[in-house]
Amino acid sequence: MLIFLDTETTGVEKSDKILSIALIAVDGDEVIIKSDLVNEGKKISPKASSINHITNEMIKGKPALEECETFKFLELNNLYDTTIISHNVNFDLGMLSSNSSLSWQGKIIDTLRCSKHLMPESEEFSLQYLRYELKLYKHESEKITPHEALSDSRVTKLLYESLLELAPKEQLEELSTKNVLMQKFEFGKYSGRYIEEISIIDRGYLEWMVSNIMDLDEDLRYSIEYYL
Repeated sequence: MLIFLDTETTGVEKSDKILSIALIAVDGDEVIIKSDLVNEGKKISPKASSINHITNEMIKGKPALEECETFKFLELNNLYDTTIISHNVNFDLGMLSSNSSLSWQGKIIDTLRCSKHLMPESEEFSLQYLRYELKLYKHESEKITPHEALSDSRVTKLLYESLLELAPKEQLEELSTKNVLMQKFEFGKYSGRYIEEISIIDRGYLEWMVSNIMDLDEDLRYSIEYYL
């Protein structure tokens, strides 16, 4: 079984909570779709609402994560031969781990990391950027709302199908656990410039980054340390 998963949260810290969870499960010819808003007892900030468009009023009276149907389905299919596919899968599984008792036992495919490995020439790797870069929108059969969990699950499914044209499933699984050697900065004062170049002209800045930014993206950390 393949499970295309997405979550929406109050933020990106470990203390943040899941607000929405959705999945598309594909088991042979059977397709199962589940989506829930959940209430883990944390107030949603205006900043979070501005991204995922989920408000405190919308989750009032909604079940806790472990009580919703989507989570129960995921828990039931937490099996070795089930594959979760997500864009930045470590974030989604990390949030599930910190918000519930679920510890994923199956396989994983990270479409974000696979895209970085297989399409290094791409300027960006966000799900919405790749949606337009790869013209995935031409294959959409449902209305897509960015940062809506079920919509993002649908786009992730299309992205996965596109990645299969570049590598088989087994290789995607392997790439999902392999650090990406990034060439350029995607943000900050050196955005768009080569990391190797900055290691020569501003080595101190890179050393400061790896020493002081505790939540630095693991692929960026790996790349900076490589060039240093």
